[in-house]
Amino acid sequence: MLIRAGYEIAFDCPAPTPMILMLSVRPERLHDLVTPQAIETASGVPLRAYRDGFGNACHRLIAPQGRVSFSADFLIKDSGLPDEFAPLAIQHPVDELPDDTLVYLLGSRYCETDALGDLAWSLFGQVQPGWPRVQTIVDYVHDRLSFGYENARATRTAQEAHAERVGVCRDFAHLAIALCRCLNIPARYCTGYLGDIGVPALPAPMDFSAWFEVFLGGRWRTFDARHNHPRIGRIPMARGRDATDAAITTAFGRADLATFKVITEEVVEADQSEADASRWRSGPRHEQQRTGVAG
Repeated sequence: MLIRAGYEIAFDCPAPTPMILMLSVRPERLHDLVTPQAIETASGVPLRAYRDGFGNACHRLIAPQGRVSFSADFLIKDSGLPDEFAPLAIQHPVDELPDDTLVYLLGSRYCETDALGDLAWSLFGQVQPGWPRVQTIVDYVHDRLSFGYENARATRTAQEAHAERVGVCRDFAHLAIALCRCLNIPARYCTGYLGDIGVPALPAPMDFSAWFEVFLGGRWRTFDARHNHPRIGRIPMARGRDATDAAITTAFGRADLATFKVITEEVVEADQSEADASRWRSGPRHEQQRTGVAG
């Protein structure tokens, strides 16, 4: 299938402000791009690309004083398959885990394993290790937290989400990640595009989404504590220990969000030509707009 994805984001900066952007798809999906995903800036601000320690595609810039905007609109191929269901995937003993997964067992800024360890073992220590244990954690988080954009708070941690019982998708991911790590299951945070494909469309404006991955059965597996249902069309943009490592934008100074639009939708015409793709990129649309903390 083809998915149209993109964004329009703008900030008001009272002074020149260094920024980091993670607005590109993960390098593993570059071969799926049908049209370019180049970041466009209305003021022509120069960007410098680099890869961070987690393999995310990042761009550095100095946002000028005033309004600075970033946008992209592209087509990408997707398998059209829902998230994998692998109930026999095993949990590996810590001493058998690959070296590069060990960092995802440790506590991090938003995932306080030291504070949640006793709770995790009391709730899930007797559950069959592997996929069943992770799914039980996902079920618990999905049922415990109530989703709502009015509950967004950029500083909320996994422990606070558990106590407050509210949050947005990043909070669902953080709590599930922390509980998995407490039980010696490597878990990492993911953010990217997830449209209403194969499910009823939600009335809320489109947003970026957060989910998580765990290392089971020799590879990373996708789980989503907010939706708790296999979904179609995930397009990862960044991975890391938690939202600190995978922030869509980071400003080293004041930068007030002025515009926030996200596009993620299936393109029904399977034989879409490049001419049609250009029409998609330039034609009139009816996206909704929401400003605030992304969910």
